[in-house]
Amino acid sequence: MELTHGTPWELLVATILSAQCTDQRVNQVTPALFKRYRTPHAMAMATSGELEILIRPTGFYKSKAKNLIGCAQAIATRFDGKVPAAMEELTSIPGVGRKTANVLLGVAFGKPGLVVDTHVKRVATRLSMTRSSNPGQIERDLQAIFSEDQWTDVSQRLLLHGRYVCLARKPRCASCPIHDMCEWEGKTLT
Repeated sequence: MELTHGTPWELLVATILSAQCTDQRVNQVTPALFKRYRTPHAMAMATSGELEILIRPTGFYKSKAKNLIGCAQAIATRFDGKVPAAMEELTSIPGVGRKTANVLLGVAFGKPGLVVDTHVKRVATRLSMTRSSNPGQIERDLQAIFSEDQWTDVSQRLLLHGRYVCLARKPRCASCPIHDMCEWEGKTLT
């Protein structure tokens, strides 16, 4: 996990901010954000304008601010200020889908969580682990291949492999540690 966090709340906020943004950029933004809004209760009282100023560098800051405030309000009121540790409860929170919920389950709570982001989707497809482009179906396909106790680790490995080796436009096949096992028709040796 490359998002800097100290609590489940911080990981949730950082994960929401990471949509269409690099983890590095999120990690530059979150220290000031967490200094100002330490708890869901504090962020629930924020205005969109003040939150937008702090998160602007992450992109899509208007919708992210709206989601963060809604998320904070839900956690403060419905979950007594504590981030829930169940898929159904997490996905009932504004701005939290299965991907974010799986990040929280796996990283913050030590429960099986199979994250499917753009990197996992690409690597799983290239390695013939799935034929689908639908994240929900990819999650189910990977769950069928790997045991529950492997879900968090496998998804993190696929994610990092896709982020640093099996890149979308110029995959680094020559330095890929699983090059010999890969049957993707687009692989190269350069």
